[in-house]
Amino acid sequence: MSETATPAKTEKKRAINRLKTVYPLRNVVQQDYVNTLQASSEGKPTVWSMLNYWEGDLPLKAMDLNIVYPENYATLLAASGAAEPFLDASDSDGFPTHMCGYGRSTIGYSYRMMKENGGKIPPDAPLGGMAKPALLLGSGIICDARFKWFQALARYFDAPEWCLEMPMMSTFEGTEPDLEEYQVKFLTKEVKDFISFLEKLLKKKMDWAKLEELIDLATKIHETTYRISEARKAIPGPMHSTDFWSSMPPALFFAGDMKISLNLYQDMLAEVQERVKNKESGINYPERYRLIFAELPPWHSLKIFDNLAEKGWNFVFESFGYHNTRPLDLSKISDPCEKLARFSRNFWFNVFPDAKKDGISNPVVETYLKIARGYKADGFFMHPLLSCRAASCSLRTVQHFEQENLNIPSLWVEGDIIDKRVFNPQEVLAKAEAFEQTMDHYRKVRKSKGLDW
Repeated sequence: MSETATPAKTEKKRAINRLKTVYPLRNVVQQDYVNTLQASSEGKPTVWSMLNYWEGDLPLKAMDLNIVYPENYATLLAASGAAEPFLDASDSDGFPTHMCGYGRSTIGYSYRMMKENGGKIPPDAPLGGMAKPALLLGSGIICDARFKWFQALARYFDAPEWCLEMPMMSTFEGTEPDLEEYQVKFLTKEVKDFISFLEKLLKKKMDWAKLEELIDLATKIHETTYRISEARKAIPGPMHSTDFWSSMPPALFFAGDMKISLNLYQDMLAEVQERVKNKESGINYPERYRLIFAELPPWHSLKIFDNLAEKGWNFVFESFGYHNTRPLDLSKISDPCEKLARFSRNFWFNVFPDAKKDGISNPVVETYLKIARGYKADGFFMHPLLSCRAASCSLRTVQHFEQENLNIPSLWVEGDIIDKRVFNPQEVLAKAEAFEQTMDHYRKVRKSKGLDW
């Protein structure tokens, strides 16, 4: 009697075709938390820094300070499913539930550290947690919740708090004659004042040669990541949004050793270019639709993108506020503080001349119009957030302009960056089913109007 062999289970293929180079870049961030905790145990000061678009990051690194970014740590809390106790702790200390999810997470973390654990890291904190700060670096860039949140953190810690500024304005204000030089002077003074503060706080002088070296590395990192973004315009899209979100912190925050990060991004560029050459997609299914994601992702529910990839949805670009623009040529600027001021300002104001030419007052709208054309989008996935007015307030206007100018429809999905209790994945998939018909319709409309996609 012959035995019947038991058939081996067929493993379901992975929906998203992950880049190999994502993993070492992700490890840079994880190792940064480990290194900072080790440095703190040795008595070296730790800085909690807000995303400040590099005005403060490079001076801090030049002074050999260990930096952690609570905004990034909040994404780790959400992605690991550990955010809820920290959100609840913030709520219990009187902060509103509609406040920034990054802020709620950090305030809850601080409350639990200082009021429940006697200054020690909460035992359920992922990656070992964030060491207690010796300095809080806030920022007035983007929204009022950001600097108020860091002022609130000062209630928990015996640590000074500094706030960096960036002029934020509409297109027509931002393109007034001579305004650029005025802004550069303002930002140069911001950088110099911050460095003077650090020198007094630490009782040591700035290493100007090291700062120059870091600015050069920052420029090269941004140039490389800009080239990666440009390569992603290929059809099929060679890199899915989940790979971008996993690999962005070493460029957005300059986490870790910047020389290592530069080499890793150069490896990623080579891998993406190889995929373009071979017409290899960022998803393991035929690319049926090309999506742009706006604005901040549901860090707690990234699995939804696997579900959508199985339907042939390739997210080819995302979150303009996380992407680097082509850097300026700073070689003729001798003052490193002015170099840093121009480097930081360029991120926000590079699109203003085009927006003025097109008569668009909101530069975010101009940015997404350029993205939609360049990446030949079939649709937008709009993610307005319960707890982030700054990332959500422009989305209806973006939706209108994309529809009216390019006949690109938008799927509107309300949610939150950190609190998974206000995001419904099943509802997203149900809406996605109907939205495919909408994208199919507008493909025909675009072609009837002479657009090439």
